Formats: sequence, structure tokens, C-alpha cells
Amino acid sequence: MQNILKKILLTLLLTQVIAAAHAARVEFRWYGHSAFKITTPSGKVLLIDPWITNPANKHGQEDLSKIDKADLILISHGHFDHIGDSAAIAKKTGARLVATFDLGKALTQYGGYPHEQSGMDTLGNFGGELTLLEGEVKIAFIPAVHSSTVTKPQDTQDIRDGGSPGGFLITIKNGPAIYHAGDTDLFSDMSLINKFHKVNIMLVPIGGHFTMGPERAAEAVRLVNPAIVIPMHFGTFPILNGTPESLEKALKAIRSRTRVIPLSVGESIEL
Repeated sequence: MQNILKKILLTLLLTQVIAAAHAARVEFRWYGHSAFKITTPSGKVLLIDPWITNPANKHGQEDLSKIDKADLILISHGHFDHIGDSAAIAKKTGARLVATFDLGKALTQYGGYPHEQSGMDTLGNFGGELTLLEGEVKIAFIPAVHSSTVTKPQDTQDIRDGGSPGGFLITIKNGPAIYHAGDTDLFSDMSLINKFHKVNIMLVPIGGHFTMGPERAAEAVRLVNPAIVIPMHFGTFPILNGTPESLEKALKAIRSRTRVIPLSVGESIEL
């Protein structure tokens, strides 16, 4: 009888472990540049800086046409290469806009984003955190060292203020905590991020010229100390010449144990 009870308890335990492992699966897809698609364990879809049709994505128009579901669109700052195709995707899917308050206002007034898909529930500011999608996702606003302006789609000379640039700490229930750094240079306050929440995955720009390059990005990774880093914002234009290999070399030089997972444009992985 005792052996039977042990077997039942072991079976229940294994079932719970398998169910928990299955529930924690989060899918990432990189469209090139800083554009990511994150699919949560329940199937909710988050798009970050969705410039799907960027020059590095040879299948950009096809990929854009295939996007028929998005729950949230997160935009880190107002530059065209981060606003990207957000307005078109929003009109097609009804996705809510997640951005700082000033950027959200600029995007609905000048950037073509639908007014009715942006509001106090999904706009915030640095230091604040949103709880969204029935509690499955929390999003904290993280500052960045960069700039932010918005131009009208029909008049790129009409430049408007886009608030302050930033990044996002995305915490998924039964899943990882993801830090998308946006466009930024290295800054020492990055070390404070994991004081409040352990970061599992960091999405970091490495291209150089407009953001930090591989060596400064490696120092940023050291400060944040994630388990995994996925490089972004490189190779889209010749001037963005940082490489994942250079990032790996720089991390080894400072004896970081963070694992680099470079993605190919269009590649999806589960973590």
C-alpha cells in the first residue's frame, strides 16, 4: 500500500513538473534590427519596435502580411526604425500601444497610431510598471541614453518631440523576465535593474554609431547579469558594424558567464 502511494505521489509530482515546464515556454522571433515578437505561454502576442520591413529582413513584406494577431505593441522611442510598421499592424490587429505617455501622445497625433488603441491603461513612464493581459504580463519602463523624435508619415521634415527614450522590463507569468534595452549607450544605473527583479534574457543593441557597440554592450550585460543575451540593432545598415562574435569575445574578456544566443533574421526560438 505504501509503495502504491509513493508511485501516485511521484506521478503527480512529475505531472506538475511537466505541466510547469510546458507552461513556461515563451517563443521569441527576431525580425531584424530591434523588432521582436514574443508569444506568451497562453498565446498572447507582444511586438517590440516592429519595423518588420527593415532592410535586413528579405521577407519583410511577407512577414508583415502574415501578422494577424497582436495584443500589445511596445515602442521604445520615436525614431522611424523603431516605430516601423506599428500603425499598420495596430489597425489590422487592434493591438494596444505600450509606450511612455509623451511618446504615446505623439504617436497618436503624428505617427498614425489609432487613438482608440492607446490610453492610460497602457501608457506609463519611468519607474512605473503596468499589469496587462489579465495579469500574465508586467511591463516596467526603463530609461535609455539616446534621443526620441517623431515625424509624420507623409512629411518626414515635420519633426515632433517624442518624449524620452527608453527600454522595457517585461515579466511574464510562469515565464522569463526580459529586458529590451531599446537604443542606448552604457549607463551605470543598469546595475539597479536586477536589484528589483532578476533579468533572465537581455536584448541588447551592439551595432555602434547610434548605440553602444559590442565592448560597451558587454559591460552593460555585466551590470544587468542576465542568464542569456540576444544581440540586436546591428547589420541593418553597413554603419551598424558590431557583431555577435565581437560581443562574445568582449564578454569572455570580462569573464561573464552570460550565454550569447545570436538569432538569424526571421528565426524563432523557445526559451
